[in-house]
Formats: sequence, C-alpha cells, structure tokens
Amino acid sequence: MKVNLVGQEVPHFVLEQDDGSMFDSASLEGTWRVIFFYSRHNSPTCKRGCLTFKEQHDLFASAGCSIVGIGPGTKEEQAPFKAVLGDLPFPLLADPERSVGKAFGVPMHVGQFPAKSSFLIGPDNTIRYVYDWLFRPRRHVAKILADISTVSGDA
Repeated sequence: MKVNLVGQEVPHFVLEQDDGSMFDSASLEGTWRVIFFYSRHNSPTCKRGCLTFKEQHDLFASAGCSIVGIGPGTKEEQAPFKAVLGDLPFPLLADPERSVGKAFGVPMHVGQFPAKSSFLIGPDNTIRYVYDWLFRPRRHVAKILADISTVSGDA
C-alpha cells in the first residue's frame, strides 16, 4: 500500500452481499470490525484466508469485532467459491468495479489481480491497522487477533 491509511476515516460503501441483499458499511459504525479483501475466488491462499477467518470467528466475536470479506467480481462469480467454503459466519461482498478496493487503496499485483489486504477499524470509524497478506493467511489472522485484543479496550 502506498498511502498510510492508519488514523483515516474509513470509506463508506454499499455492496451486494453473497445472498443478494445490500450491505451498507454504516451498519457497523460504532463497532470494531475487520474488512478484508481477497484477490481471487478459489485460489489456495484466498480460500485459506477465508477459512482462517471462519475458524477464528468466535475469537473475533468475543472481542466484539465483526468480519466482512470483499472479493472481485459479482455475487454470481462468488457463489462457487462460497459453496467450497461452506457456511461463513460473515458476509462476502462483491466489488465488481473495485470501487471499494480502490477507496481503501488496495493495489493491483502485476496489474492483474488485487492484493490481499485487511483493515482493523475502530468504533470511532477510523482505520487502526492495515495488513497486507500474500502467502501466510493463518499468521495474518493471528496478528489481527493480537492487535484487536491490545486496542479494543481503549474504545
């Protein structure tokens, strides 16, 4: 990421959820949340990233933190990926034009696919931490959990 977004207000967005309903990011204002971007449906690293967030969901929930995943393409393109992942306890949102990814400054790798990035956002609607995760999704999720346990008490 080229721009340091830590301390910046989180961009507002409305995207289609995997179930066809619309998700408004304002619905999570006043709460801790992780917004993560994955780059490709069914890639091994992206699949592992989503499954790791799923496996650790209870720990995030116990810290009062919601999780939202955002991927490329349409909800129809996400459907087979979501079927492989099984029931997720968080929404997957479709960002077909990459408008939200661009608003968060998520770069493109090799000009072909978006980076895998996550953002820890505080109840005050500011970005507290920015994470890039290329090949180590389990370590990535563990780092976010460590950070949320450190900062969530100061909200």
